[in-house]
Amino acid sequence: MPHPSIATLGQLRASGYRPVSVKDEIRRNVIQKLRNGEDLFPGILGYRDSVIPQLIHGLLARHDMLLLGLRGQAKTRILRMLPLLLDEWIPVLRGTDINDDPISPATRTGQAIVQEQGNDAPIEWIHRSNRYQEKLATPDVTIADLIGEVDLVKHAEGRYLSDERTMHFGLIPRANRGIFAINELPDLSPKIQVGLFNVLEERDIQIRGYPIRLQLDLFLVFSANPEDYTNRGRLVTPLKDRIGSVIRTHYPESVDEGLAIVNENAWLNRDTDGSESGVRVSVPPFISEIVEHIVRLARTSPHVSQASGVSVRTSIANAEIVVSSAERRGLITGEKHVVARICDLQHLVASCRGKIEMSLADDDATEDKLVQSLTGEAVKLVFNQIADIEDYEPVIQLFQKNVTFPGADDLSAEDFVANMNAMKPLPKLAAALAKEIGLDPDDAGQLASVGELILEGLYVNNRLSKFSRSGKAFFKR
Repeated sequence: MPHPSIATLGQLRASGYRPVSVKDEIRRNVIQKLRNGEDLFPGILGYRDSVIPQLIHGLLARHDMLLLGLRGQAKTRILRMLPLLLDEWIPVLRGTDINDDPISPATRTGQAIVQEQGNDAPIEWIHRSNRYQEKLATPDVTIADLIGEVDLVKHAEGRYLSDERTMHFGLIPRANRGIFAINELPDLSPKIQVGLFNVLEERDIQIRGYPIRLQLDLFLVFSANPEDYTNRGRLVTPLKDRIGSVIRTHYPESVDEGLAIVNENAWLNRDTDGSESGVRVSVPPFISEIVEHIVRLARTSPHVSQASGVSVRTSIANAEIVVSSAERRGLITGEKHVVARICDLQHLVASCRGKIEMSLADDDATEDKLVQSLTGEAVKLVFNQIADIEDYEPVIQLFQKNVTFPGADDLSAEDFVANMNAMKPLPKLAAALAKEIGLDPDDAGQLASVGELILEGLYVNNRLSKFSRSGKAFFKR
C-alpha cells in the first residue's frame, strides 16, 4: 500500500477514518488473516500446534503477553514479527512528542494543536515498521529510560511538574499506538518492574511521584527465561499478575523439525549464495541427522546445564562448520563437488564452545571433551539406526591383520575410495549401504562418505580403535 496522501485533519475526517486501539487493530487483522487462511508467523517452524495457537488466543483476547523459554527458541524472532499484524499506515498528529491520534489526541500538546488549527492541523503517516520498539532489559535501565524524566528547561519556562509538557518522554510513551517489547524482563531491577505496574494496568505513567494522566495505547510484550520467572526468580509477583498471557516456547520436538529449522536458517548453499570458492558442497542426510542429534543429546545430558538450555543456534552453527570443513577440503584438493564426511564433525568443537554450558565445568578442555563425546554418541545413534553392525564383520576381520586406514579430512574423495578399494569387503558393503539410504554408490564423494560412516560406526561401537598422529586420524583394530 503506498503512502496515503491525506495531509490535514479535515481531509482525514472526510475520509471516514475512525480511531481504533492498537490491540483492536491487531485483533481485526488477525481475524482477517485467519479467515483468509494466511500464515500469521511465516518462517516459524515447529510451533504450529503448540505455541502459535496460544499466541493467536492471546492476540484475540487483547492480552499483553510474555514468551517464556530457554535461549534459542525464537522468542525475539516472534516478537519482531508482531508488527506484521498492524495496519500498514496510521495517521499521527504532527508536532507532538508521541504518536498522538489526530481525531482524539491524548496529550495536551495535541489537544492544543487541534483546538488552535482545527481542520488545518497537519498530520503525517507512520509505517508499521516504525511502530515497534524493543529494549533489552539490563540492571542499569532506569525509569527515565523507559517512562521519562522531568525536563528542567521546560520546568524553568514556567510549567508545573505535573504538566506532561514538562516531561521528556522515555521509550514506552514514545511507542504510543504501537508495540513495545522488553527482552529478558526479569533482568530489570524490582524498582523498574514496579514502575511498569501503572503502564500495564492503568495505561498512565508516573514520573518522580507526579501522576501524568497520559492514556497510552500500547501492546506490551516481553520475553523471559523460565529460571528467572519461577517463584525463586527475579520477576516480582504483582507484575506477573498484570500480564495477560504467558506462553511457553520449546525446542524442536522431532529431528525432522530440527533439520527443517537448520535448513531454513543456516548458510549451506555456498555455490549459489555469492560465494567465490567455486566448491559445491553436498551434505548427506545422515550427516545432518548426526549434527541435529548432537544438540538433542546435549539437551538431556547430565553434564550440561539444562537451566541454560542448548540453543537451536548451536545446530545452525554446527551445520555451517560441517559445510565449511568440506568446502576447505575442496579448495585444498581441487575438487569442484565435495560431499561432507564424518571427519568434518571433528571441527564442531569450535562452533559449540560457549553454546553448551556445562553444569560443572572445570576448564575449556572439559567442554571440548564433552562435545567430542556427544558427537560419538550421535554417530553411534544414527549408525545403529541405518545399519546392522554384524554385517560388517568382514571389515573387522580385515583390520585384525594389522591394517591401518587413514581418515584425514584433507583426503579427496578419490583418494579415500582408492584406500577403500585396497580393503576389498569395504567398497561393496559401503555401496550396499549407500543404496539402502538413497545415495549413489557410483559417486566417489558419496561412497567415501558412507565408507567413513561405516568405519566410524565400528569405532563408536568398540569394534575398531582410532588414533591421531600429526593431527590426522587413523582407524585400526
